[in-house]
Parts: sequence; structure tokens; C-alpha cells
Amino acid sequence: MDFMSSEQPINPRFDDDLRFVESPGGPPRYRDWTEKPVQYFTVVDKQGGGVLGYVWAGDEDDAAAYEPRQAAGPRGVNAGISWGSRLRKAKERGIRPSEALAELVADPEPGGTGRPLPGSLTDAPNAAAVDALAKSD
Repeated sequence: MDFMSSEQPINPRFDDDLRFVESPGGPPRYRDWTEKPVQYFTVVDKQGGGVLGYVWAGDEDDAAAYEPRQAAGPRGVNAGISWGSRLRKAKERGIRPSEALAELVADPEPGGTGRPLPGSLTDAPNAAAVDALAKSD
């Protein structure tokens, strides 16, 4: 008997397409996209002041999220962990996205690597505009 044979049958399940289906439940979250108007502020690095990303929110679609600045690389992505956590906690408290945004921009020394850039709160036509900003600079 040849134990080195490569003629072993392949499990047909390896050819099945896999789909991710999110289970219902879990903590409440704001929607992560909207085509409606939003407000956003710039998040800067506590060490050096470079732009890490942007936090945006819009009440019309109950949406809010953090967009990492592409040029900030992994540091920008990692900064999103603490901003995302704060947004989830705000949603759990039942406050509107704009109220959550106001709280976040008002905290000059939040946890994590980033902080709000003073005076950066502004309007955008939708989440796509903030996303494009994060990818362009």
C-alpha cells in the first residue's frame, strides 16, 4: 500500500461558498452609513498632531462612525477602536448621533491615541464625503 499517494478524496464542502450572516441581537449600534447630511470632526494623534481620521454623525438615519485617514496607516485604523467603542456606549445610552458627536468633540483628552482637533466640527453632505476626505489626504 502506498501511503504517499496524492489520490486522497477531497471533501466536497471545501468547494462550498461561505456566507457571513450576522446574528440578530448584540449591543445596539448606530448605522455605519448614510446618504443624508452629517457633521464630522477631525481626530488628531496625541503624539505629533497628525490627522488619524474623522468621526461623523447624522440624525436622519441614526448613523455615526469613525473613518480612518488612509495616509495615517495602521495608527489611524487602530485609533478607531476607542472612537467606535464610545459611539456604541452612546447608542446604548439611547442618545441621538448628533448628541454623541457633541460629547465626543467636547472631550479634549479622551482615551486612546487620538483627540478631537479643536474647531474642526463641520458639515458634510453625507458619509461618502467624509469617506472621500479620509481617502484623499
